[in-house]
Amino acid sequence: MNRSETIVAIAIILFVAFMLGWFASWLVNRFTRVTKADVGELDKMAQSLHEAEETRDQAITYLQQREAEMTNQLSQTEAELRAAMDGLRDARREAEELRSYIERQNVG
Repeated sequence: MNRSETIVAIAIILFVAFMLGWFASWLVNRFTRVTKADVGELDKMAQSLHEAEETRDQAITYLQQREAEMTNQLSQTEAELRAAMDGLRDARREAEELRSYIERQNVG
């Protein structure tokens, strides 16, 4: 093989390598290309996710407010129950005192 044939052979090998690289690049771009439909779908998914996060935040806020209201109502109800129990205790004690007073009056 003389010098000219070697140069031509190397040129052909480099050209074939270039063509294979270009073909591989074309295949990769062909299969990984993002279409406008895909971008639109991603935009819709992002919007849906954003709306879901807002709804979740609103639900959490509502639940926290409702929990605070229920805790406040429970505290008020417990305070009313304690007051009613104290009143009932006083009424029972007074009724017992009246019974013993009446019994002493009837006996004496």
